[in-house]
This record gives sequence, C-alpha cells and structure tokens, in this order.
Amino acid sequence: MNTKLSGILAAAKAEDRAALIGYLPAGFPSVEGGIRAVNALLEGGCDIVEVGLPHSDPVLDGPTIQTADDIALRGGVRIKDVLRTVEEVAAAHPAAAVLVMTYWNPVDRYGVERFAADLAAAGGTGAILPDLPVEESEGWRAAAEAHGLATVFVVAPSSQDRRLAQVTAAGSGFVYAAAVMGVTGSRAQVGELAEDLVARTRATTDLPVCVGLGVSTATQAAEVAGFADGVIVGSAFVQRILDAGGDEPAALAAVRALAADLAAGVRKR
Repeated sequence: MNTKLSGILAAAKAEDRAALIGYLPAGFPSVEGGIRAVNALLEGGCDIVEVGLPHSDPVLDGPTIQTADDIALRGGVRIKDVLRTVEEVAAAHPAAAVLVMTYWNPVDRYGVERFAADLAAAGGTGAILPDLPVEESEGWRAAAEAHGLATVFVVAPSSQDRRLAQVTAAGSGFVYAAAVMGVTGSRAQVGELAEDLVARTRATTDLPVCVGLGVSTATQAAEVAGFADGVIVGSAFVQRILDAGGDEPAALAAVRALAADLAAGVRKR
C-alpha cells in the first residue's frame, strides 16, 4: 500500500469529487520533452500521473498511444529513462503521485526486485500492470509491498463477479476499470458499461475505482466522475502533443489547457 497515493484519492473524495489521473508514455516526444509533458499534466490540474513504459507490441492500447510508443522507441527510450522521468516528475511535484504503467515482460526482464526497488527509489508510488494475471503476480506483489508500492490491476466489463473479487483482493492503491481495452466504443455504450463495472467492482472492495475509457472533454469527465472515484485520461493528452507537430511550447500549452479543463470537469459531477 502506498500512503501518498491513498491520501490523494482520499483527499479528492473528501472534496466530493473524482481524482484526475493523466497518462503519457515516457520518451514521447523525447525523453526531455516527455518529462516536461508529464510535468505539464500536473501543472494543469492532474492529481496523479501514470508514466507509460513504451512497448513494441502494446496490444491493449489504441492507435494513438501505439503511435506515441513507436516515437519513443525509435528515439531510443529505455527503462532507465522511464525511471528518470518518474524521478524528475516526483521531485518537481512532491504532493503528486507518480505511477508507472507497463506491460509485464519488460519488468520481468529487468528483474522484479530490481524494478520495484528502482521505482521506489525514484519516488514512484506504484505500478499498473494490465497484462499480469493475478495468479502469477505473487512475486511482484511481494516486492512491491516490501518497497511501499501499490499494485494496480485492471478489470473490464467481461470480468465476472467472482473474478472481480479475486483481482480486487490482490490489488492495492486503486482498481483500474477499463470499459474498453484498445479501440474506444460509442460514448453511450461505454458509459453504461463503465457505470455497471464500477458498481460491480465496488461490491467486492473498498479500494477506489478509477475509470479509463477515452475521456477527452470536461463534459465526459464530469459524466464519469459522477460514478467513479477517478477519471483516467491518456489518449487525449497524447493526441494534443501529436497535433502540435513538433512545436513543443504549443504542445505543453495544449496539455496544460486540457488538464485544466478536465480538472474543472471532475469538480462538476
């Protein structure tokens, strides 16, 4: 369990609002530029940030994040750069929580104990591991707990109630409820799926339930904040940087503006 992460989520709840969680991959559009971009998320109003570890086959991500990952990988990003991103962002924003979102294979290759130790040393508060089965997670969870890191698992509408209970019992920090993995569906359909998933997940745990489903506007953020403890936004931030076409000041301004808009949205639920 990570007390900083839990405290931020509890503080948002005490303010009768959802937390705003922003995501960007490390190394996008460059390592230095990526650090500035993640800082911009927090400057704009995000409570928590997820730093993505770019992967060559991000099967659970949509085309926008795949494009960003490809740019980062072609730029030569490495795990050390991901950890440096966490360290610099955590140092610049000591009140915020910085997590890493990563597929399991890079962690396994780097070394489970080593990754947990290095992430904690960098000031990270936990890891989101979307493709690590709970049944195979004991080694990671032990290392994470030893270093004070949260382990966030992902649930989806296809998860049966018994499975939800297994996943939430193993996780800590919060539960990542993904109404759609990969390609985003229509807003009406996704909203209904997400609300039902949150209700079923809450029946199994006291952990906060945060929803990621392609939110890109303050109105959508307010909608999701009406039934979730946190609103997770990734692709919309990535798209702002892509749209800037290499103009970094414009990209950072767009990211800050979107974060501010979404932060206002989660307060209007």
